[in-house]
Amino acid sequence: MSEQSTDLRETVRRRYAAAAVKVTEGGTACCGPEPVEVDDSFGSTLYAADERDALPAEAVAASLGCGNPTAVAELREGECVLDLGSGGGIDVLLSARRVGPTGKAYGLDMTEEMLELALANTAKVGATNVEFLKGTIEAIPLPANTIDVVISNCVINLSTDKPAVFAETFRVLKPGGRIGVSDVVADDTLTAEQRAARGDYVGCIAGALSFAEYRAGLAAAGFTDVEITPAHVVADGMHSAIVRAVKPANATQTSGL
Repeated sequence: MSEQSTDLRETVRRRYAAAAVKVTEGGTACCGPEPVEVDDSFGSTLYAADERDALPAEAVAASLGCGNPTAVAELREGECVLDLGSGGGIDVLLSARRVGPTGKAYGLDMTEEMLELALANTAKVGATNVEFLKGTIEAIPLPANTIDVVISNCVINLSTDKPAVFAETFRVLKPGGRIGVSDVVADDTLTAEQRAARGDYVGCIAGALSFAEYRAGLAAAGFTDVEITPAHVVADGMHSAIVRAVKPANATQTSGL
């Protein structure tokens, strides 16, 4: 990893660690934690009220995503789900409810403070089909061919090595598995410099792929049936989008990590 990539990752880690600390400290206040979202394009307001009401206030307040991937991933009873960049755990806990006691929901995050917050939120709801892992989305600490569905909420755009994220996601999915991701995606007409002018990297803007780049990246990793659907505008020429793709049922089996 280049020095610039390392610096960007550390900047991202510090930003989300600070968000977790803010929510945790806010949890001691009489009225509960304050949300950390910036505006209506990001955060807990993108979830239905009944979903927010069923979760700890700290899980809701720590939501920094650009969508609701659990609403588009079509999770089914008994499935095994992995959330890339799980933060305070909102999507993991919602997924755990959808897959039920015979299923399982994993959360992966590189930020110790977010993992601590997620574990505390899991304890509050008493979820037993949940497990949180520390690691990066470029090197997922799970065996190959073990996950039915991979979800993520406005995190892949923060990676400095997106081909590795797509390859690792493909690896851990079972043949026939799928992804249902919310992410920021740029119009194909915008250059990297133009994307950077619309927002910084840690703000989920500068690092966003274009629609064509996203499709090409998923295809290069082996995914088929790629669909990228804009949901709402987050900046000029930048969209929160729903990304779906499938690992072919006849994909070559691999083993190990």
